[in-house]
Amino acid sequence: MNGLPRTTREIQTKAGTMADRCDAVRRRLQQGLVIPAHPLALTAERKLDERRQRALTRYYIEAGSGGLAVGVHTTQFAIRQPEIAMYPSVLQLAMQTAREYAQHPLMIAGVLGDTEQALAEATLAQDSGYDAVLLSLGGLGHWSEDELVAHCRRIGEVLPVMGFYLQPAVGGIQLSYRFWRRFVEIETVIGIKIAPFSRYFTLDVVRAVVDAGRHGDIALYTGNDDTILHDLLTPFTFLNRNPQDGALEVRIVGGLLGHWAVWTRAASRILEQVQAVTQARAPIPTELMQLAYQITDSNAAFFDAANAYRGCIPGLHEVLRRQGLLEGIWCVDPEECLSPGQSEEIDRVYRQYPHLNDDDFVAQHRDRWLS
Repeated sequence: MNGLPRTTREIQTKAGTMADRCDAVRRRLQQGLVIPAHPLALTAERKLDERRQRALTRYYIEAGSGGLAVGVHTTQFAIRQPEIAMYPSVLQLAMQTAREYAQHPLMIAGVLGDTEQALAEATLAQDSGYDAVLLSLGGLGHWSEDELVAHCRRIGEVLPVMGFYLQPAVGGIQLSYRFWRRFVEIETVIGIKIAPFSRYFTLDVVRAVVDAGRHGDIALYTGNDDTILHDLLTPFTFLNRNPQDGALEVRIVGGLLGHWAVWTRAASRILEQVQAVTQARAPIPTELMQLAYQITDSNAAFFDAANAYRGCIPGLHEVLRRQGLLEGIWCVDPEECLSPGQSEEIDRVYRQYPHLNDDDFVAQHRDRWLS
C-alpha cells in the first residue's frame, strides 16, 4: 500500500488519467488534421436516416479525415430539442461506424448549453467513447466572464476541451482577448477552433495562446470557412519577451470545418500540400494562393454568404445530395432551406472549379458506403 487514503488515490488516478488523455488528444491534433463538421442525414419525414448517416461517416474517414466533429452546428443544434431528441443517437451512430475502421478518427462531440446541459452532453460523449468535446458558448452571452471560465473548467473535468469561437451570425457570442487569455490557462484545454469569421477576433485567440505560453500544447484549428487556406498558410510571428531570443512563430495547423463536410477528399489533399510547404519553409506556390480564393468563392455558394448564411446547412446538403450521399436536403427546421439563387451559385462554382470537387471518388465508393 502507498499509505494514501483511498479517496486521495482515486483523485490522483483520475487526474493522471485525464492528463494522459489530454496529452494523447494533443498529439493527434498537433499533427494537423482534416476534421469535417458532420452533417445530419434525414428522411423526408425528418427522421434520422441511419443508413445515409453511416455512409457520411464512412465517406469522411475514407476521404482522409483525421477526425470527426459530431453534434456541432453543421449537425444542427436543434437535434437537442426534447421533441427531436436525436443527439444521443447521432453521437452513438457516428462512434459505432468509426469503430468499423482499425484506425478510427479522433472523435469530437459538440457540447453546448448551461453547465447542467453541457455536463450531461459531455458525460454522454465520454460514455460513448469520444476523445474530446468542442465546447460552444452560444446562448451564454448574458453570463459574466468568471461564469464562462468556471463553466469551461467544469466541462474539462469530464473530457479534454476544444474551445470554439463561433461567429455571432450563426449563434455564437463575441469573446474578448481577456476571456481567451483566461480560458487557455485551463489545463484540460487541448485545442481551439477559431471560427469568428474575423481577422481581429482570430488574432485575439492566437495572441492569448502565445501570451499564456501555451502555444506548444494547444493546437489551433481554423473554423473560418471564408479564409481556410489563408489561415493555414499564415505564420503568426511574435517577439519573445526577451528580444534576444528572437521571434516566436505560431501556426494554425488544421481545420475543423463545415466546408470540409463536402469535397472532403480534395480538402485532404490540399492540406497535405499546405503541410509540405510549411514544413519545408518554402515560398508559397502561386497555385495555392489561387486555390485560396477559389475555395472562398466556393464557400460563399455553399454557405449562402449573400444571405447572411441562412442557407449554410442546406447548401452543404445540396452538394451531398448531388453526389448521392443524401436523399434530400431536409433539415430539422422545415423553414431551413436553400435561398433563392443559391442552387445556381452552387452550379457556378461546380463549373468554375471542377478540380475542387471529389465527385468521382464518391461515385466509386458510394454504393459500398450505403450498404
